Amino acid sequence: MPTKDLARRAVVTGLGAITPIGISARSYWESLIAGTSGVDTISCWDPSGLDVRIAAEVKGFDPAAVMDRKMARRMSRFVHFAMGAATEAVEDAGIDFSTYTQEQRDRVAVIVNTGGGGVEQVIEGTRVLAEKGNGQVSPFAIPALSGSMAACQVSIKYGITGPVMCQVAACASSVIAFIDGQRLIEAGECDVVIVGGSEGNLVPIAFAALGNMGALSRRNDDPTRASRPFDKDRDGFVFGEGAGVVVLESAEHALARGAKIQCEVMGGALTADAFHISAPEPTGRGASTAMTKALRRSDVAPDEVDYIVAHGTSTPLNDATETRAIKTAFGDYAYKVAISSPKSMVGHLLGAAGAMSGLAAIGAIREGVIPPTINQENPDPECDLDYVPNVKRVKKVDTAIINGFGFGGQNAVAVFRRFHI
Repeated sequence: MPTKDLARRAVVTGLGAITPIGISARSYWESLIAGTSGVDTISCWDPSGLDVRIAAEVKGFDPAAVMDRKMARRMSRFVHFAMGAATEAVEDAGIDFSTYTQEQRDRVAVIVNTGGGGVEQVIEGTRVLAEKGNGQVSPFAIPALSGSMAACQVSIKYGITGPVMCQVAACASSVIAFIDGQRLIEAGECDVVIVGGSEGNLVPIAFAALGNMGALSRRNDDPTRASRPFDKDRDGFVFGEGAGVVVLESAEHALARGAKIQCEVMGGALTADAFHISAPEPTGRGASTAMTKALRRSDVAPDEVDYIVAHGTSTPLNDATETRAIKTAFGDYAYKVAISSPKSMVGHLLGAAGAMSGLAAIGAIREGVIPPTINQENPDPECDLDYVPNVKRVKKVDTAIINGFGFGGQNAVAVFRRFHI
């Protein structure tokens, strides 16, 4: 049984999500377990002429519903998504920050990480500069493109005066948000931490560059089947956008106000491959070490893990390497643990990918259902573990881990567990 002081244990009390398969945490979860794909031909701009013309877009979200319309026009798309997800998460947690004293606000933190920030602001600003001159460039372009602006906007909305942080760590970014949030509570520095990730960079240059790299799927004529993690016929990832935000509290703080606790974040670990700017280290040593260290730090044995939310990008190298890493970290038990990848449905949200995984882990613990990996049609001999193919699985989940492995060899793993006093 846990022995850590309740004031130092980080629990989940609120969820929010803006995703390609649902504009709320509940709709995201329901679509996830239903195996719904959010991948389609790009509609937010004309992709004709590009080799890759598919993505997982967020549709039907109005940022003016969660922030001032004038400010929304001045901010980037990733900020819009973060504000939507954070607003829902705070409401779900039932916290009214307007009643907090200044001292209480000082003990609340915001960590919203991203992979790219407001890249579209650079593109638009460059166009305006070239066509209309420097006097027409928006004075808000720089704050709008800043990766930290999502966290700052959440802080401003709620009057939060504790730490406001943003780490840019490619595809590992929002896994790190969970780890940093848990550590702030464990250290006794904060009572509440709003954590998550947001990404909104579906811009032509990204598709051209990643397409030329060979990282993206080119199943333009069959988009819903394009993202197929661990399948032998996978040909690259599908770019996605959106945000996921979670409210963490110390267990003491949550229990004192009668909050509904969904699970506990036990801890996590970070490692580096020190190998290549985009390819994973072939043996998966960095990834397996991160899993092993995360479990040890959380005082969880490998055979206590019921569910692994895989990084599972649908690229040939990543999926095979992650499979090897899981086998190294879990030994023979690797063949018994359930594994799945939300990216099969929402694509790869880069800086928000870990948030999507975190929401999947939390939902599995809360509801006893493991989301599937869809498009598992042709088993890959190199990827021979239990990836929960195509159909959700009803199974009690007490402990889950989420994997996030980013460009440049950044590895992050966080551990979630059912809460017990």
